[in-house]
Amino acid sequence: MSNTKNTQESQDSQESQDSREPRKTSRSSSRPSGRSEDNQTSRKRPSPMEVLREARGQLAELTGMEAESVSSFEQTEEGWSLEVEVLELERVPDTMSLMASYQVELDPEGQLTGYKRVRRYERGRSDARRGGGR
Repeated sequence: MSNTKNTQESQDSQESQDSREPRKTSRSSSRPSGRSEDNQTSRKRPSPMEVLREARGQLAELTGMEAESVSSFEQTEEGWSLEVEVLELERVPDTMSLMASYQVELDPEGQLTGYKRVRRYERGRSDARRGGGR
């Protein structure tokens, strides 16, 4: 009979522990949600480098062309604005490859909202001088 009593006490003890564990879990689960809220807040304000990386990735996914460089980058009232240089058509020699500049607009969270090609040029060509030149 003492074995039966010990077994019953063990089960009662285990049930007692089990009933405490969910409370611990619920308390600990509220902490991560607080952290995820902090993460969501930080996601709303990405760093400039995060915005650049995200913009390059999103543009590549949409156009199928990898960004070679970012020639301008600024924060605007609507979010972010970038000008991204991409290789559109590879040629030999490389200086004859066709490049393009894309104007890329992103919302404040860094999600691409629009893009357009604003210029197409050969890699080896420099910009025409502006103002006073021929």
